[in-house]
Amino acid sequence: MFSKIFSSKTLSSDTKQALLDTLHSYRSENFPKGILFPDICPEITLEKKNVVIKLTLPFPCMGEIELLSELLTKQLQQTVRFDISFDVHAVRIHEITGIKNIIAIASGKGGVGKSTTAVNVAYALIAEGSSVAILDADIYGPSVPTLLGMKGKKPSSVDGKLLTPIDANGLSAMSLGFLVDENDATVWRGPMASRAFSQLLNETDWQGIDYLIVDMPPGTGDIQLTLSQQVPVAASVVVTTPQDIALADAIKGIAMFEQVKVPVLGIIENMSYHQCENCGHHSHLFGEGGGKRVADKYGTQLLGQLPLDVSIRSDADNGVSPILADSTSNISQQYRKIARNIAAQLYLQLDSRSPNTASILIED
Repeated sequence: MFSKIFSSKTLSSDTKQALLDTLHSYRSENFPKGILFPDICPEITLEKKNVVIKLTLPFPCMGEIELLSELLTKQLQQTVRFDISFDVHAVRIHEITGIKNIIAIASGKGGVGKSTTAVNVAYALIAEGSSVAILDADIYGPSVPTLLGMKGKKPSSVDGKLLTPIDANGLSAMSLGFLVDENDATVWRGPMASRAFSQLLNETDWQGIDYLIVDMPPGTGDIQLTLSQQVPVAASVVVTTPQDIALADAIKGIAMFEQVKVPVLGIIENMSYHQCENCGHHSHLFGEGGGKRVADKYGTQLLGQLPLDVSIRSDADNGVSPILADSTSNISQQYRKIARNIAAQLYLQLDSRSPNTASILIED
């Protein structure tokens, strides 16, 4: 079957077999049954002495594909590159036009870096190959405009009915902070805040979005429950620190999403450690291993651990994402890995095409 996908005039039989063997045997956390599952047939050609592998995958993962390209190049002693397209499907039926999947980023308490994480995960998903938007659901303290470097921007409208989201370096964004003074919303009552958020979600002209990241308000009270029930969220992610009090609140966040039947894809442990600039030693200032213990106990994933780093804070204050400032930095790579894990878990846990989806066998 696979012999038909090669350009016979250029690739030797040894090269063909080496590529096939590696592609068939490749396994990772995000591809537990292989990158060619179930019947993906790549088109493999030779272009200017470079091997080009063209295939379509179900979720964005350019960082992992780049590593696989390096592996194949080293193995074959010949440049191997991928021509990848991503076919992201909606895992939940909803009526919001222009959006495939809605992912809520939440925290059980404030001060754990939820909004900063949400913004950087959004940019990381773009870097991994998808179309992304962010919606600021923190009605009482909208920080997304500041984090995007878009404070003071006002959205326009083409038809007078739908708002055009702000374009923040390729990220479509909407926040109450773009519409009202940041101090005005803090005195709103719950129902007013909920209505405002519902309008932002439903009256924005979203277009071609694979993932809408919703930056939820911190906590697990009525407003969080109401928003979780109002929005057709596909899945959620909980941000915490390793500190015991934050972990206790993270558990409350998991319980909240279970109550409204929203799957939890996993936990992001922020401020996990501080790395010494001189010797590289990791100091666990707020405890160690808490995020992993909570993930294991509640049957979810530890999606990644982020360091306590002054550059993350300074970039956030200046409205700059490290993914945009230096895409090759260690912190950028960590955010990209977390983004890949989120997209992969959404596919693996909830997509009908997933290898984890039960199949139905009909016998005569």
